[in-house]
Amino acid sequence: MIKLFRTAAVAAVAALALAACGGGATNPSNVSPTGEIKPREISWLLSRPADGAVINIMKKLADDYAKDHPGFSLNLITTPDRPSYIQKLETLAAANKLPELFDTDATPFAQQLAKQGKMVDAEKLLKSLNVYDSYRPGALDYQRFDDGSLYMIPFQFELEFIWYNKALLQKAGVSVPKSLDDLPAMCTALRQAGITPIAIDGQDQWPLERYVAYQPFRDAGPEFIQKLKKGEAKFSDPAGQKTVQWLAALGKAKCFQDGFSSQGYSDAQNQFTSGQAAMYNIGTWELPSLATDKLNRAVRDDTDFFTLPTNQGSVTAANEFVSPSGIGMAVNAKTYDPLVSDFLKFALAKYPAEYAATGALSPTTTVETTLPANATPLYKKALEKANDLGDKQAMPWDTQLDPTTNGRLQQELVLLVQGNITPEQFTSTMDNAVAQNAPKFFK
Repeated sequence: MIKLFRTAAVAAVAALALAACGGGATNPSNVSPTGEIKPREISWLLSRPADGAVINIMKKLADDYAKDHPGFSLNLITTPDRPSYIQKLETLAAANKLPELFDTDATPFAQQLAKQGKMVDAEKLLKSLNVYDSYRPGALDYQRFDDGSLYMIPFQFELEFIWYNKALLQKAGVSVPKSLDDLPAMCTALRQAGITPIAIDGQDQWPLERYVAYQPFRDAGPEFIQKLKKGEAKFSDPAGQKTVQWLAALGKAKCFQDGFSSQGYSDAQNQFTSGQAAMYNIGTWELPSLATDKLNRAVRDDTDFFTLPTNQGSVTAANEFVSPSGIGMAVNAKTYDPLVSDFLKFALAKYPAEYAATGALSPTTTVETTLPANATPLYKKALEKANDLGDKQAMPWDTQLDPTTNGRLQQELVLLVQGNITPEQFTSTMDNAVAQNAPKFFK
């Protein structure tokens, strides 16, 4: 299935290049179309939970807008499974049949769409609606391409922490790591005490891919992945070797639960919330599970979190870590008209307050998050971290690498951590993968 997906992705990219020759896109800089607002159905291609806050709020706002614009409706085309969604997105893009709105990360593929004039300039759009300055800089920066351009609008803002069980750390005689380099020895001590060190969702692959990004972000900054994905840096470079050797050490120390590669999201969450695992690396989207009275009473008072540890000589600060604003929403330049513009103006003005009322961090700074009635003190502590973030953020590598290299990396990471391949084999395989695939995406 993985091979078929990659073949489809490559084919879609090739078709997209051919489709671009036929034109069809309008001026992506024309963010204020003039003319009559003619209500109709518009569609949004999404990769979000069908029962999640973003979709529920936008449904409500669309219904509210329709009250004053009879005939308007918002058709939500939802595919939460990310690989399936990406394949659908790329296929529709290649056929020049993308709907009025569609979700995408700031991937190399999305940047191709933007360069071909198929996406409205989101920075100009937000500025034209007088809401640009209300957005958190980090929320917008997460959506930007390497050249600083912005073509996606964020609907979320999350902070990723390493949650831990104080009682389990105490039992093993270890404390919160002061450095990333402390983790392997910490895992060994936890294992010797009969404790699973880290619960991880191995099935979905992106959680393990977070770990490969950490050491380079601390030692070389966010520029490393920007260079690596283009073949301008290598895993054989010092920063690359630091993370390869560190991941191998994490595997040797058995940091992750036994059989992690076949366990999913709920498995990892349950291991931590039931007190079986000492640590769990996840974002604030899980606050309802980790910082409310829904959390198992037996572990509730022992649960805390720490931010991504630094290293000696780190070029990034302790308040700089993974702070994603989720998958962004792009606006199709071909179908952008007065109706789409007017609906976005209506929805984006009202969305932040509605979203903050659900207990989540808004991508804007204009509203305050409403704490749930059953929140523990940890809930507020986590949210307050958003008030003191640095200028740099660690980008998830799965949104940065070309699809083929990314798929290979996800496979090789599991093999490396399981000890099935050596660091030298991993390095050679991945440097070759980047050299073969990057030129096709980063010309």
